[in-house]
Amino acid sequence: MLQRVRAQLRQAVDQMKSRPELCCGGAVLLTCAIILPLTLTCGRAKSVVALARPPGRFFPAEAGVEDLFLGQMEEAERLREEADVSLLFYYAPWCAHSITARPQLQQAALRLAGEVQFIAVNCWWHQGKCRKQKSFFQYPVIHLYYWRFGPIEYRGPVQSEYLESFILRVSTPLTYLPTSRALHTFLTHQQQGVVGYFQFNSSPQPAGYISFLLSALHALRRDHQGAVRFAVVTNQAVAEGVSLREDESVYLHRRLNSSLVFPRAQRNFTAQAVCDWVFENRESVVHWIQPTGAKSYSLEAELQKGPALLTFLPHNPLAANQLLNQVTDVALRYHSCCGSEGGPSALPRCCQSLLVSGWTSADSRGKAGICEICARRSAPVPHCWALGLNVGHVGLSSAACRSIQSSYSGLSRVSVCCRSEPRPRPLDSITGLQCRTNKTLRFYLLDAELNWPLAQRLGASGNHSGPPFITIINLRDETHYVLKHTDSLEDFIQNFSVNFSPLHRHLMGHKHHQHTQPLIQEVTSDSFMDTVMDSQRDVLLLYYSAWCGFCSLLNHVFLQLARLFQGNSALTVARVNVGRNDLPWEFMVDHLPSVLFFPRHRKQMSVKFPENTPMTVPNLLRFVLQHTSHAPWAESGSGAESVSLLWAELHSLQREVFSLHRAREHLTQQLSVLTLESQNAELQAQSGRLETLYREKRRQLADGVHRLQELADASEELLKENALLKVLLSALRETDRQEGKCEAS
Repeated sequence: MLQRVRAQLRQAVDQMKSRPELCCGGAVLLTCAIILPLTLTCGRAKSVVALARPPGRFFPAEAGVEDLFLGQMEEAERLREEADVSLLFYYAPWCAHSITARPQLQQAALRLAGEVQFIAVNCWWHQGKCRKQKSFFQYPVIHLYYWRFGPIEYRGPVQSEYLESFILRVSTPLTYLPTSRALHTFLTHQQQGVVGYFQFNSSPQPAGYISFLLSALHALRRDHQGAVRFAVVTNQAVAEGVSLREDESVYLHRRLNSSLVFPRAQRNFTAQAVCDWVFENRESVVHWIQPTGAKSYSLEAELQKGPALLTFLPHNPLAANQLLNQVTDVALRYHSCCGSEGGPSALPRCCQSLLVSGWTSADSRGKAGICEICARRSAPVPHCWALGLNVGHVGLSSAACRSIQSSYSGLSRVSVCCRSEPRPRPLDSITGLQCRTNKTLRFYLLDAELNWPLAQRLGASGNHSGPPFITIINLRDETHYVLKHTDSLEDFIQNFSVNFSPLHRHLMGHKHHQHTQPLIQEVTSDSFMDTVMDSQRDVLLLYYSAWCGFCSLLNHVFLQLARLFQGNSALTVARVNVGRNDLPWEFMVDHLPSVLFFPRHRKQMSVKFPENTPMTVPNLLRFVLQHTSHAPWAESGSGAESVSLLWAELHSLQREVFSLHRAREHLTQQLSVLTLESQNAELQAQSGRLETLYREKRRQLADGVHRLQELADASEELLKENALLKVLLSALRETDRQEGKCEAS
């Protein structure tokens, strides 16, 4: 069989040699024979690939959440239209944030069962309608609907308390105020209140009421924290308490400046117009900062605006918080320049700081502007810088702005305080402090449970359930201060606001626990001043950091140097990790590694190791010996190479001296204990021998130092002789070369 195949192949090859055109046809046939099996094989392989398994339930059946795990958007729309308030939770089964938010949503759904329709939609299943219709860049996404209004996206922390609080705000966007007492309580306890007056005599729901309701929902879209709350008054007598007499009028309550009424003559009464007007004119004295679940730069953006007071407090959005009310009260008194009577409709009062170039206190004599920040330049008409309006345009009297404080205008900043009294009222230490300082504070609140790692980094101790942690951060000056539990918040703010603040800058440091006495002492922020400023010891300090690669190479050098001075009670070899420990400004360095020497009795005359000198053991030893105040060899001179030759010998001699010193102390202790005369005499003789040997070693050490000085002097003479010999040798070579030329000629 094989012979027959070989014969046929040989015959085909002979034919191709005789007829070359057959080669092309054979190549084509061979290619087709190879491609056809491959194509059939690949086609069969496609048919055996298993299809993706369909997803399963993400929420259990008893969770109170309608789980549409196949992405059925039609079913989600049907369920949403049947409910008054509904929540749609778009998730991906593999997403860690979705998995973390699942139990939080279940808790909210169990507490609000029967009031809100909870719907979960798998928006990752590729065959589902949700994946085809929605284009989400992150998960989970939470949307709320109030009847047909929506979606209102929730961007706050996915915690059950925060989520439930936001759902309740969407469920009841308006608060009904039946009495004057309820109105007063609403305006007092809410940071920002909006009141609408509507008469329900003519129709069940006036058209203006629907617009006002939608404006409250628009406000929740812009502010998920719900700092602005909307309320409704239907009684005319109650409405007159906030100067509302016309039907379908809206009142914006402000505590620091004059309260406002929606100008229906200038703006259309629509939901979007009312919402825009509220957010344009609202007051925010305390700002909440909450994480969004992703990397956020919100805190950094706020700190760039100026000094900030951060309050980390335990917070439950579903319950009243007395600590929150106290901080808010302090912030209101801090921003309130002047007191005024008359309730919400009293004349405006404001306090702001404004940078006005070329404006001095002399320009204000006999001249006045208007409120909401006002100042006057050389123009004949006073100009309101904040609103960009002239006095004539807003129709306010020039006497409305009375007090202009310019006593602290070293930076050309002036404060404008508007009040109704011709004379200032007596103020306490914190009321109106913003008017009297250049260090205007902004107040921020953070949930301690969500932001406790940040609080610990700023100096907090304990856990987040303890007392609130309060700190002031001044990013421009790179400082921050921590409120002690024994001090009051008012004194803390006042001490920060004065020109020469008595507050001490808080230094963050790593707590280093040392159970044994190491060769190199580790210095932290707490122990820096006690160790380095010790007036009885010289201190050699190494500045290093974990990210500095060259610093780790110097470890063996400093260890050898520390062994050389081991047991020396007059010198401390230390190091400080500046990457984990804050230091006072006057003790910082500009690069790493750096070595500084702080001599005793004259710490202010610290010396830095030369940057252009290699950090070797001989160089560091010479640096220490030159600047040690009590060393007999601390004289300036040359001979560094002699030091490098004898430092090992000095090290060994010093260790022998220290060991003999310890042996002598041990024998002295034994002599005090023993009472037998024979043993005492023998020990005395041994002590005498050790004393003689000790003096001999001390003499050898002094001789070594003397030889070191002689070698240093000899090295200078050798250098001079070597230079002279080089000159003579070059002269002899030149003479020999000239004589050789003469003989050749």
